[in-house]
Amino acid sequence: VQLQASGGGLVQAGGSLRLSCSASERTFSMYAMGWFRQAPGKEREFIAAIKWRLGVKYYADSVKGRFTISRDGVLNTEYLQMNSLKYEDTAVYYCAARTQFYGDYVASREEFYDYWGQGTLVTVSS
Repeated sequence: VQLQASGGGLVQAGGSLRLSCSASERTFSMYAMGWFRQAPGKEREFIAAIKWRLGVKYYADSVKGRFTISRDGVLNTEYLQMNSLKYEDTAVYYCAARTQFYGDYVASREEFYDYWGQGTLVTVSS
């Protein structure tokens, strides 16, 4: 499975961006997809995830109420709508996918994802 993230860019604080992550395979084979980000000098952190078939969503506390994750099964794409962006949201955003339907799954943990996209840079100016 190949993941292609896009939609990053430069935006002023308070603005919005929508990130997309397209999967090379049909997403009926996906168990979950997620978004992580890595700011300069920091470790990569969990942002949001969605269980593909059930639509169950998970969010980090830092983005609840501002970011919304969604998916489109026809386009094999997940989205991250980011509103009310803050300077501290500046980071490279990565999408990830889990194809395994068995075993434990913790949305916020990187080791539970099988595939990763290349990252897209989001820069928020203050």
